[in-house]
Amino acid sequence: MIEKIFKAYDVRAVHPNPLNEEAAWKVGHATAQYLKRSRQANPEPKVKLENTIVVGRDMRPSSPELCRALIEGIRSTGMDVIDVGMIDTSFIYFAINHLNCVGGIQTTASHNPIQYNGFKISGPRARPIGSGSGLDDIKRIASTLRVGHTGLSGKLESADLWADYRKHVLKFLDLKRKVKVAVDASNGMAGLMVPKVFSDIPNLEIVPILFEITGSFVHDPNPLVESNMQMLKDKMSQTPGVELGACFDGDADRCIFLDERGTMIGCDLLTALFAPHFLNKPENKGKTVVYDLRSSHVVKEEVERLGGVAKRDRVGHAFMKATLAQTQGVFGGELSGHFYFRDSFNTDSGAVAFAVLLSILSQQQKPLSELIAPMRRYAQSGEVNFEVEDKDAKLRELAETYKKAQIDYLDGVTIDLGDWWFNVRKSNTEPLLRLNLEASTPKLLGEKFAELKKLLGEPVHGH
Repeated sequence: MIEKIFKAYDVRAVHPNPLNEEAAWKVGHATAQYLKRSRQANPEPKVKLENTIVVGRDMRPSSPELCRALIEGIRSTGMDVIDVGMIDTSFIYFAINHLNCVGGIQTTASHNPIQYNGFKISGPRARPIGSGSGLDDIKRIASTLRVGHTGLSGKLESADLWADYRKHVLKFLDLKRKVKVAVDASNGMAGLMVPKVFSDIPNLEIVPILFEITGSFVHDPNPLVESNMQMLKDKMSQTPGVELGACFDGDADRCIFLDERGTMIGCDLLTALFAPHFLNKPENKGKTVVYDLRSSHVVKEEVERLGGVAKRDRVGHAFMKATLAQTQGVFGGELSGHFYFRDSFNTDSGAVAFAVLLSILSQQQKPLSELIAPMRRYAQSGEVNFEVEDKDAKLRELAETYKKAQIDYLDGVTIDLGDWWFNVRKSNTEPLLRLNLEASTPKLLGEKFAELKKLLGEPVHGH
């Protein structure tokens, strides 16, 4: 049942059942076949290494054997492989573009617990391959395959691109004064990436937490869950002079930040904070910033105040990357902690987001909490989940209840009543509706949350 391992954006499942070496071989073979066929149909954008896929992996114990099987599957179509070794996920996007090859696959399960693994698949220029953009085709091909000798065998070579990757990321780092930062690598890929990219930099002092890659996690490598930030908070309170805390997820493509007091900073507020850093550069005057529609209205207000174009988008990296490319925007931010950068191939990068925030902080004498304070001008609920069997009927009921409001259906339903607004969207995988609510005052937020609970029921915790 290979279909089980395919999700909306990637391949992800528990190892070794259902995700084993046989499945990995099939994913490799099917991806290579898909890339060959789609390039025959549409050879845009042009790439130099038309017959080469770059492959990397994270630090999970199952990654080496799954990656090996994946490589064999790719080579069995006659396609060549460049293996770049153990890397963070954003590195694969860099490698695809740096080597100018036809696509890439990272073996990772991102922020999932250690028993999971999977594959993130990208096409030319590191364009994401998700369910609407090729992953369904790969699934269909994979489900027809039997593992065996095909008589074809592409070339395999290894490449160490760390020096080039470091140079690329450090283009985003410009420190004007000394900054001391505590970094929690979550026993994940940041434990390798941060020393390789950010070591021996004048004015930068890093206090490391959980940099050891041990094949297990002390806490789940998901920094969006507040309890996973506790070690970082403790370390910050015990270490004098720390101005910033950063916690990376398992594959280090996301980073969640704490100010000097240990307060978590919403990623929408960071998008607003990043806006002047990019839009005040003469070459970016009037450019677009993309943000996901759950974000605070602060994002739109800040971008427009700076003369930029604020572009609201659906949740999910496939949409954000496509919109950033289409609008020729300068960067994009998502509530989940993914930040996308034009000058990093329109892809998301935890390393680049880290470099940008360090740069912004070093250009000011004020602490981070003061820089972010003006962005905290509304009261927010955060994302709250409700268990709802008939999700579509509930969305219709909400639109009917608030039919005098400004309503749109870009992603779920967004209902705007001026001094308060909310978005409700469906979970892809569970009978859940996800609510994000924002109001002009905490009092109004409380009243409106109570009002919406009458329609949605009691919140579900733990999602």
